[in-house]
Amino acid sequence: MLHRNRIEKITDKMIKSGCDYLLITDPASIDYLLDYYNDPHERTYMMVLAKNHHHKLFLNKLFYLKEDLDLSIEWFSDTDDSLGMIADFIKEGKLIGVDKNMPARWLIPLMNTCQLSHFIVGSYILDEVRGIKDHEEQKLMIQSSKINDKAMDQMKHCLSLNYSEKEMEPLLLDTYLSMGASGHSFEPIFGYGKNGADPHHIGDDTHLKAGDSIIVDMGCIYKGYCSDMTRTFFYKEVSDKQREVYELVLKAQTAAEAAVRPGIKLKDIDQIARDIITEGGYGAEFNHRLGHFIGRLCHEAGEVSGSSEIIAKEGMIFSIEPGIYIKGEFGVRIEDLVMVTRDGCRVLNSYPKELTVID
Repeated sequence: MLHRNRIEKITDKMIKSGCDYLLITDPASIDYLLDYYNDPHERTYMMVLAKNHHHKLFLNKLFYLKEDLDLSIEWFSDTDDSLGMIADFIKEGKLIGVDKNMPARWLIPLMNTCQLSHFIVGSYILDEVRGIKDHEEQKLMIQSSKINDKAMDQMKHCLSLNYSEKEMEPLLLDTYLSMGASGHSFEPIFGYGKNGADPHHIGDDTHLKAGDSIIVDMGCIYKGYCSDMTRTFFYKEVSDKQREVYELVLKAQTAAEAAVRPGIKLKDIDQIARDIITEGGYGAEFNHRLGHFIGRLCHEAGEVSGSSEIIAKEGMIFSIEPGIYIKGEFGVRIEDLVMVTRDGCRVLNSYPKELTVID
């Protein structure tokens, strides 16, 4: 299905920026515009948006279409000069925007052939549109987060049975599939004890022992849209230090969420959480940005960080996930997804955040 409204928004931005063509190669971005996902591997795969609205998809004959995309398609085979075909289509363009992820093996030949054209990174045009979720996208992401909430409760039960970190991942996948999701939106993180001090820990054979913190960072895909949530539990007992750190992270997370509204700079939201953690004595242990945008991909363009000049707008969806990581001891991270609304924000996750000890 061709999403005409999304394409029109992008084309309008192209016209305002003086861009004649926008070359899109990221499969998730093409999927966003066509509801057609394709993994081309090494083969040429490109959607070209034109400011004159004569858009075209360049597609290898190998790839199968279940339905008419209602779009001009330039078919080619493995023996055809696909890049030459694309160059011929865009050669009259003076300013050509290219996908930030376009392979150099495609871009350099196009630049060599179209030497009168000026090439720029044009992904920002598409990213600005993707960053504002329309009503249909919002509904899907709300449902994806509801599934994630339910799955987190199942994972809490599994943790009480003391599965290893590595054993938790397939249990989570089975849970997602049983709830109508199509799989993980990213490789889930189960970090027990000192493993939780590594923000992106890869699960191993570690089992729980009394006094361990447990970081669970997980998300699913529902009808093409991702969820992402983190909760931190404790196993059998919690120390005073762990309690102090947990309450500090929760305070920072709650304050940051309360600040989300249209018009606020995202770097200011990051600063709110960072100031609270710094004042609590753990500023150096909060070693990552506060959040990231999310949609068809778990990590999309746009971030909530100290360097972000993005201004919050209605329809944006991003994570709020402060954390404290004490090397050799434990980690705590709490994460929700929030959607900017007309006068504030809606937190998409409802799973409890009060300190929880699993027996």
